[in-house]
Amino acid sequence: MKTSSFGKEVAWGLLVLALLLSLPLFTSSRIALDFVIRLAAFGIFATSLNILVGYGGMVSFGHAMFFGGGAYAFALTLQKTGLGIPAAMLVAVGFSALIALVIGSICVRLKEIYFSFLTLAFQMLIHSVILTWTSLTGGDQGLTGGIPRPPFLGLNLANTTHLYWFSAVVGVVCLLLMRYILQSPYGYTLRMVRDNADRAQFLGINVWRVKLYAFILAGSFAGVGGALMSLFVSGAFPDFSYWTMSGEAVFMIMMGGVNVFVGPLVGAALLLMFNDVITRIAEYHGLALGLVVLLFALGFKKGITDFIGQGWQWLQRTQRSS
Repeated sequence: MKTSSFGKEVAWGLLVLALLLSLPLFTSSRIALDFVIRLAAFGIFATSLNILVGYGGMVSFGHAMFFGGGAYAFALTLQKTGLGIPAAMLVAVGFSALIALVIGSICVRLKEIYFSFLTLAFQMLIHSVILTWTSLTGGDQGLTGGIPRPPFLGLNLANTTHLYWFSAVVGVVCLLLMRYILQSPYGYTLRMVRDNADRAQFLGINVWRVKLYAFILAGSFAGVGGALMSLFVSGAFPDFSYWTMSGEAVFMIMMGGVNVFVGPLVGAALLLMFNDVITRIAEYHGLALGLVVLLFALGFKKGITDFIGQGWQWLQRTQRSS
């Protein structure tokens, strides 16, 4: 990746971050702040899944195991130890990475639908452990009683505005890190493996290792998203690791797009907005939300950013030819 190109992307990221950090100066709406906090968590979650789906060609149906694992590891670290929030974040990332290493070393040996369903099987296994290990996880009630939020670096995350600032910074930093990794030589190697694994192996690339690294990276970033959600709800719940959460991440990618880096983030924003609006106005909100997702899947036949990007390329070609 060219340094100048990434420098421009960092500049854009810092500009977006500055705008986000200044938002509380213009509005005191709790709805707006909460939306950005949730968007940071789910945006990281969906973008991390797209490392596997869009860039690695590995469709995972069990990505929620890392989201939920990160949330529980983060919340339990704060509840059971005297560690601060930064240390608990590192524990969440390390725990998610460890799960990804163990499970990924098995899953990435398989291809296509076998890979997808094996990830789903492992996710359901972890969800069952969360439900049955009541003494540690709280079972189906989740971790109740709240989590301590010791101040650090002048931030008190018990304050909604401070939590908003923290989530915005973590969200932008994680997205920039994922962008840097995917535009690095490793990212292009991952694309090569996606497009033609046999040719990549013929060229001397260890295909299994490249896929495993992608699995670990995706799991680690998903753990960060889970930690942010744990802060938002002040706990952790079994739904975080259930198959429906994995399905939501897939929907976010479908709606936003797999071929544009910010596509999953756009999809996360759309799904959160649709979910918030539909649950207020529709009695059968699950059915209504499903129809919206189908409209995007069958109407656009690709994510909205893919559709826009394709239209932009067509416009540029038309201008050059005229």
